[in-house]
Amino acid sequence: MKLIIVGGGFGGLRLARRLSNKKGISITLIDQFNHHQFQPLFYQVATAGLNASDISFPLRKVFHKSSNINFRMATVQSIHEMDKKVITDIGEFEYDRLIIATGAGTNFFGNAEIEKYAIPMKSSIESLHLKERLLCNFEHALTSPDEATRQRHLNIIIVGGGPTGVELSGAIADMRHYVLPKDYPEIDFKKMNIYLLEGSPRLLAAMSEKSSASAQRYLEKLGVIVKTNALLKTYDGHTAFLANNELIESALCIWAAGIKGNIPAGIDASLIARGNRIKVDRFCKIQGSENMYAIGDIAFMETTAYPNGHPQLASVAIQQADLLATNFLKEVKAKNGKKEFFYNDKGSMATVGRNLAVVDIPKPKIHLGGFFAWFIWMSLHLMLILGVKNKFFVFMNWLYSYFTHDQNLRLIFRNHENQGSPVPRG
Repeated sequence: MKLIIVGGGFGGLRLARRLSNKKGISITLIDQFNHHQFQPLFYQVATAGLNASDISFPLRKVFHKSSNINFRMATVQSIHEMDKKVITDIGEFEYDRLIIATGAGTNFFGNAEIEKYAIPMKSSIESLHLKERLLCNFEHALTSPDEATRQRHLNIIIVGGGPTGVELSGAIADMRHYVLPKDYPEIDFKKMNIYLLEGSPRLLAAMSEKSSASAQRYLEKLGVIVKTNALLKTYDGHTAFLANNELIESALCIWAAGIKGNIPAGIDASLIARGNRIKVDRFCKIQGSENMYAIGDIAFMETTAYPNGHPQLASVAIQQADLLATNFLKEVKAKNGKKEFFYNDKGSMATVGRNLAVVDIPKPKIHLGGFFAWFIWMSLHLMLILGVKNKFFVFMNWLYSYFTHDQNLRLIFRNHENQGSPVPRG
């Protein structure tokens, strides 16, 4: 059986590893990057807590001991189901089974101006860009000719009250308290405002109301200005215009408000569901197809428990990959009894800041908050990172930051404003 897996994220990588060195199966893994990116920690790269290399792992290295897996760094241009071919910028690849695990990218909901001026954070490159923009703004604040311009560079807007927005807000608040006053003693950081805008009535809408309330309380304790039921209408690089006619002056707007599936060309439009996701059945097979599958953020599986599709979480992608691996092995061995997918929700979590996090465990129904939840969050994320060296460097960076109240990665390598960035200085 010749498999092509498109995407080396949590789902695609898990499936490839589960089928590594299995007889009767040949795999080609295709990704536009040559490394796996640990997305839950992008915000720590953006806030100078971790190196991008600490949370990235070379895909070729993963499969050094795999005799049946080839990796190709390429961009998929289209899929030809009738010919069973994947067309890429480096050539064509034939398959018996195609697994689409391309994940999701930033969704600006068609607002061109926000897309032009706001900064997303869905890759290591975008995280590094955000870090340098963040640090450059403080440099500009230091030399600003007037108070209004200085304040504009000190104000930070984060749009989206999901885990990314909450974690990023908390991390920047920690920087304001522990790090920035030492770097810039000339600036009064009591005047620095961090705005977290959420369009719905509460933060962390996918978690329990108790976790939502705890997260907001923690953030407000850290000095974050939380605005719920706050819809960003547009942003021009200087000013955020809210739907309630409120204006917020800021030279930096971070967009963490939505995602949409990265669907390759060639997928029938009738198969695309809300959120730009591909409709699949209970076996993760694309509806109406005999040999194409989709897993992870890109897959839309409607069930009684999840009528709007499963949450776009790493745990879902991993469990779907495990299901496919089991079913493919049964197919190769000509065994019956393919399994349907049932999501085992083991809980959800979000960190808010130093010693602060929230954790929801469904069975038994438990809510945790504060230091113990933060410790659980750290331990779990450390376990999920690929590579012993990566785990070690992440742990050492965390340990150093915890005891010194500092980060040593506040480096500006280039000025994006002189490299074609549309974001103005003033």
